[in-house]
Amino acid sequence: MIFYSIDRLELAVNVRLMNPSLWHLNFDNRFAALPEPFYTKMPAEGFSKKPWLIHANPRAAALIGLTAEALRHQGFAEYFSGNRQLPGSDPLAMAYSGHQFGQWAGQLGDGRALLLGQVRNQQDDLWDIQLKGSGKTPYSRFGDGRAVLRSCIREYLCSEAMFGLGIPTTRALSVVGTGEPVFREKPEPGAVFTRLAPSHIRFGHFEHFASRRKTDEVKLLADHVIQEYFPHISVSDQRYAIWFQEIVRRTAILIAQWQAVGFAHGVMNTDNMSVLGLTLDYGPFGFMEAFDPGLICNHSDDSGRFAYDQQPAIGLWNLHAFAHALKSLLPWEEAMEIMRGYDSILTEAYQALMRNKIGVGNQDDDLWIALVTLMAEQQSDYTLTFRYLSDSFTSPETWRGLFTDKAPAASWLNTYHAHMKAEDPKALKARLNAINPKFVLRNWVAETVIRMAEDEGRYSMLDTLLSILHHPYDEHEDFAYLAAPAPERYSKLGVSCSS
Repeated sequence: MIFYSIDRLELAVNVRLMNPSLWHLNFDNRFAALPEPFYTKMPAEGFSKKPWLIHANPRAAALIGLTAEALRHQGFAEYFSGNRQLPGSDPLAMAYSGHQFGQWAGQLGDGRALLLGQVRNQQDDLWDIQLKGSGKTPYSRFGDGRAVLRSCIREYLCSEAMFGLGIPTTRALSVVGTGEPVFREKPEPGAVFTRLAPSHIRFGHFEHFASRRKTDEVKLLADHVIQEYFPHISVSDQRYAIWFQEIVRRTAILIAQWQAVGFAHGVMNTDNMSVLGLTLDYGPFGFMEAFDPGLICNHSDDSGRFAYDQQPAIGLWNLHAFAHALKSLLPWEEAMEIMRGYDSILTEAYQALMRNKIGVGNQDDDLWIALVTLMAEQQSDYTLTFRYLSDSFTSPETWRGLFTDKAPAASWLNTYHAHMKAEDPKALKARLNAINPKFVLRNWVAETVIRMAEDEGRYSMLDTLLSILHHPYDEHEDFAYLAAPAPERYSKLGVSCSS
């Protein structure tokens, strides 16, 4: 019989965790090669209790070369909670600043996030690996650096919901339970969320150095972003103007996509705006249910600054703040000229999406405008109004049933059917269902999953919902109830910045 000492047992565990065949990721830590003012290098704070995997996403794992075996391995929760440092990683907390609710907030930074490093995959794409909730950093201010399970689940699901909808977004790798309570309004279960992104660099990174008149750092960061993510313009004498123009274009198109799918971000601060045009930082978001153009999904937003119908204007406001931060590289007059194109880019993208949602041609704006006006007047369900349109030729009563006043709905539908009479019904249905999702991440659905996780310790619904959100245009007939409006008990569900 062989007896092992505690030291030898610990060594055996370490060897198993460090299995090179599982954890040999191709780290290429480009951001960490920038000088110290851009970040603070540090390990994760760690946890006193043994972390465990709540859920992992194989589709995101494949982006960085993690295998299904690695997701099942006992070491995964250790590495992706920050309890152990992933081989080849170079963890750091990013420094940035920003405007919050329209006011200059000064230094912010990764207060509860940690960039483990960047991995270059076989397609030569660079992916950030970032933990959220792994502990305090020098930028935590008065925070504890931790994350609660509910917010981790919400971001995990919504990141993948946006991916399934084809909208640029950060990706979700995993949620790990920590076994330690986190104190908000009350004690809540703690967790660590791991997200992936081509980059986590924000408008606020540039504001941080511009506000300190550190123009060399602004230039160094701009050159880094252009070289890594826009290499085709890196040798141009006009690279800063071309780059800014591309960010304006991506931001406008992103917000047009949000508007078309009925998504409200809820907290469009400049530190939540990606320089790559990604949807970044899911907090008090909401997908529209009963259509209300003035929807405020963030209960902390007393003034309605980030209401659904204000998102296009806030996108431009944020670009103005970003342009101010770039004044040492790009003359203000030139930046202003570029930003004048924002409205037309967003409008053209949005109009094209809305035409596609009802299947009409480039000159047929009157029909979708009339429909959206009717939806707002009667507060019909945003997602289902468009989805059920594909069945309205055979089951018009189902579509009309979404409206409280059937007469104007029937009138619009008759006009629409007359307009589309030359179309083949089967082909039109396939075309409409390919752009109008049946499923979005309704707040009540996310809350149902959260309640199962927090109250019952059951996580199986995450498997089901992730599969549905990855294929939101399919029927998934066994789960049709997840496409329905909120039941009465969730009808007044609220979400705030702490969610």
